[in-house]
Amino acid sequence: MFFDHYYLLLVVPTLILSMFAQIKVKSAFSKYSQIRCSKNISGREAAQIILKENSITDVAVESVSGSLTDHYDPRSKKLRLSEPVYSQPTIAAVGVAAHEAGHAIQHAKGYGPLGLRSTMVPVANIGSRFGPLLAIGGLMFSIPLLLDIGIFLFGAAVLFYVITLPVEFNASARALAMLQSNNILSQQELVGAKKVLSAAAMTYVASALTAIMSLLRLILIARGRRR
Repeated sequence: MFFDHYYLLLVVPTLILSMFAQIKVKSAFSKYSQIRCSKNISGREAAQIILKENSITDVAVESVSGSLTDHYDPRSKKLRLSEPVYSQPTIAAVGVAAHEAGHAIQHAKGYGPLGLRSTMVPVANIGSRFGPLLAIGGLMFSIPLLLDIGIFLFGAAVLFYVITLPVEFNASARALAMLQSNNILSQQELVGAKKVLSAAAMTYVASALTAIMSLLRLILIARGRRR
């Protein structure tokens, strides 16, 4: 790792925020995983209700191993829920499942930011993996072109993180609206689901801030070296 005062001033605070966000989401999920919803609906059932309500019949709901590994795959049209979410009739399970169903609704309705994020996945993967390495290599060996390529690639990864924010916030908003309109959760239970989804959203904000500050750090170092 290439250390400097910009790393301490810009990146470290966001890394601390990221750790706090991870603790917060695990705490909220753990708390509301202990509270059964009054209608005894599992995460799988909640997702299926929401998909049916939106006339989405070509998305399969599957169980996947792990914890908090829930996701919607737009390529295979599969909504994958971790075991604690898939089978348990808890507030946390229903909230998370509804959020993933929100992504399926985005896909079905052609939500622009989701499509843009999906197309950026290959570039973002390359940029996040090789961008910082090329930039630091350019700095260490005084190769401006290599530095610029590294910053450009990492910039594409940062853009992916930024685009992720409206996608996630919109999915949560759709989830809460559908849980309420379909009476899947009571008003009191909706408060708990919102806390779980808000905590999860905080992790995306922290990741985006870390990426932005890391990019800014590289740009400032590069500017300093060129003076």
